[in-house]
Amino acid sequence: MTLSARNQLSGTIESVTLGDIMAHIVVRIGEQQVESIITRASAEAMGLKKGDSVRAIVKSTEVMIQKD
Repeated sequence: MTLSARNQLSGTIESVTLGDIMAHIVVRIGEQQVESIITRASAEAMGLKKGDSVRAIVKSTEVMIQKD
């Protein structure tokens, strides 16, 4: 699948929590986590489960940078 978004972060699903309509997906990327809310139907159609290798794709008009 070809996708125009350039901010693609490879990781592993840590948890999938299914609600009535939405699903909460937590992806581990190195020492960080990315959380996503998608429809339950999409999560089920993709067969998402803990341990799956996935890519978190960030498509945004803004990305903030912080320096400690």
